[in-house]
Amino acid sequence: MDKFDLLLKVNKIPSDVQIKKLQEYFKEVPIDEILGGLHFARNRWSAKDAGVLKVGRKSIIKREVHSVTPEQAQWRLKNWKIMIANYRRRRYSYPTISRIKKKFVEISKKKPR
Repeated sequence: MDKFDLLLKVNKIPSDVQIKKLQEYFKEVPIDEILGGLHFARNRWSAKDAGVLKVGRKSIIKREVHSVTPEQAQWRLKNWKIMIANYRRRRYSYPTISRIKKKFVEISKKKPR
């Protein structure tokens, strides 16, 4: 197996741990896989930087049900058609909406303090 030296220009000086990890990755992982991962990471970073990165389903659900009281959950379940319309306007998928409803059902069953 041939060995090559690789010179990288970076904006910030990496720590010793980061350098060792990079060396380990380049030693163990094929170059094509590393390039694919870097391509994905660059696209994700660009989307995050532009503010268009879509958050995952779990964080959407947590954001929607965070600090909802049992009374609020019951109201939302009673007016579910309105809630669905709002969620679809925000481009939530039906599985996400169904998971949100499931959480509201759980919350509505809790007894208020």
